[in-house]
Amino acid sequence: MSLYDKRGVSAQKEEVHAATKHLDQGLFPNAFCKIYPDYLGGDDDYVSVMHADGAGTKSILAYLYWKETGDSSVWQGIAQDAIVMNLDDLLCVGVYDNIVFNSTIDRNKTIIPGEVISEVINGSQAFFDQLKTFGVNIHYLGGETADVGDVVRTIAVNGTMTCRYPKSKVISNDKIKAGDVIVGFASYGQATYETDYNSGIGSNGLTSARHDVLSKFYADNYKESYNTSLPEEVVYIGEHKIADSITFTVEGKPFTTTIGKLILSPTRTYAPVLKVLLANQFDKVHGLIHCSGGGQTKCMKYLPDTFRIVKDNLFTPPEIFNIIQKSSNSLNKEMYEVFNMGCRLEVYCAAEDAEMMISTAKTFNIDAQVIGRVEASDKKELVIKVKDETIVY
Repeated sequence: MSLYDKRGVSAQKEEVHAATKHLDQGLFPNAFCKIYPDYLGGDDDYVSVMHADGAGTKSILAYLYWKETGDSSVWQGIAQDAIVMNLDDLLCVGVYDNIVFNSTIDRNKTIIPGEVISEVINGSQAFFDQLKTFGVNIHYLGGETADVGDVVRTIAVNGTMTCRYPKSKVISNDKIKAGDVIVGFASYGQATYETDYNSGIGSNGLTSARHDVLSKFYADNYKESYNTSLPEEVVYIGEHKIADSITFTVEGKPFTTTIGKLILSPTRTYAPVLKVLLANQFDKVHGLIHCSGGGQTKCMKYLPDTFRIVKDNLFTPPEIFNIIQKSSNSLNKEMYEVFNMGCRLEVYCAAEDAEMMISTAKTFNIDAQVIGRVEASDKKELVIKVKDETIVY
């Protein structure tokens, strides 16, 4: 059993999928989000999309950082995480404008004061204001903040996004075909619209990241930060504290930051770049995959046929994933199934259109490259090649 399983979490969410397998799969079963008829407007040319997601256990890292540093602005990053985990899923079905967002915040009021709630709510609005400058309009219509200390140890930050959208502008993934290439967009670096270096960690696998990287100091001093019924050998097994300094190479130059800032890098949105691609090159986008829960294996759920996906030119994983892997001694197979490993968006397209996708990303200072291809096969299969290792899922 992997460390991830021992901690009571699942990269593939098998039980969730089993529970929902008999539900209506919507108009486009291969699309990244469920898409339904326009129930509210009754227009056959439109569809309804509703999506719910959140920052997950990353909020616990923010809690620890805030307690140790007193810096409440860290909660603005958690607000962004909760938004992007919704928004970038919607982007993968072609939606980038005129979206409604409602937040859901559950807190333990004895531990999380109003100051934190204010940072989350105002941070959400500030992020929406930034997105508006790129033509991505999200309307913040409030939500629910509940004091549920008997249920939540610290705080859970989630949200829901809803929109009506033209059916003709849906990315359904049904156009993915053998011969397509996969253009990967990096999750790390510093995009033109980001204020700091982004480690690329996103908002998935943070239970493992937290326990693998941080030391027993946090188990001893912050019992509210973890499930105390877990075996001790999987709880905070790392060597680091949040304020520990670390230096590594970024674009050929030494870069110094802290462990806390690396594991709390706000999840990058690809909305500005995808707004350009979807508005101007819609017909050339065959499919879109947000490599969130399930990491590099996420694509397997949304293929329209029994293809073999070969990823043999992925990015060299950024430093945060090397730190996690060294601390946990996890095999590559588990790492690529839990984390995005430096690539959180995949665009499926014809080979001749790849350079256009890459150059568009680079105008936003987002690294991009052809990371793999789609091959004909009699079964669904994913092959990842990492250095001298071939991993098959």
